[in-house]
Parts: sequence; C-alpha cells; structure tokens
Amino acid sequence: MNVIPDSHKDLLEDEAGAFAFLSTLMADGSPQLTPLWFNTDGKYILINSARGRVKDINMRARPQIALLITDPKDPFYRYLQIRGRVIEIMEEGALEHINLLSIKYDHKPWQAVAGQTRVIYKILPENYSARN
Repeated sequence: MNVIPDSHKDLLEDEAGAFAFLSTLMADGSPQLTPLWFNTDGKYILINSARGRVKDINMRARPQIALLITDPKDPFYRYLQIRGRVIEIMEEGALEHINLLSIKYDHKPWQAVAGQTRVIYKILPENYSARN
C-alpha cells in the first residue's frame, strides 16, 4: 500500500468505519458506482460481493477500478480516491471475509443468503488523489 499517503492511511483502518464507493466500467464504457464495505490486508484493498452482480461481471471483464473512501467525520472535505485494478478474484474464505465486514460495519454476524456465492476481490492500488 505504498502508494497511499500517510496522511490518509487512517481511512483504511477498521476503526475509521469508512465506506468505499466502487466505480467499475460497463461493457459500453459507461461507469457503474456502488457503495460498499471494505478492508485491507496491508497490501491490497479487499472487497466482497456476490457472484453474478453487476460489479462482479464488470470487474471480471474489466479489472480497472476506482474507489472513493470518504472520512466519516468529514465526508465532503476529506477523502481518498484510489485508482487500481483487481488482481485476484477468489471464493475461498469469502464467507469468513463478509462476516468480518458485517461485524465491522453492522456489528453483527453476516446472515448467509441461500444460493449466493460470495467472492473476494483483491485490488492493487496504483494511483491516488487525496483531499484534506
């Protein structure tokens, strides 16, 4: 996560409780935007979704993404924009991961949805812009 400035690394910490807004590209090149939960493993941004959703389809076909992470205490004036790409998509450990995110954001365990396959996306940050 060397690309992230020290001044904004706090937004990536679980304690910040910051939400991310994920931008993916549709097949026609138009943007698609989704608010979501996230965490990091220290090198990658990790997000979780269900297989077959629009963002899943988009990231599999076009791995270039952008994330906007806003400071919950000052969402308009302090944020971190990350541009990067999905470097790995995996199902193994995805249920455990969404449970961790549910506890982080909803403060309760994840309730599994019958027939839904959860997926983790590892995002490599490549560029950023930040506002204080």
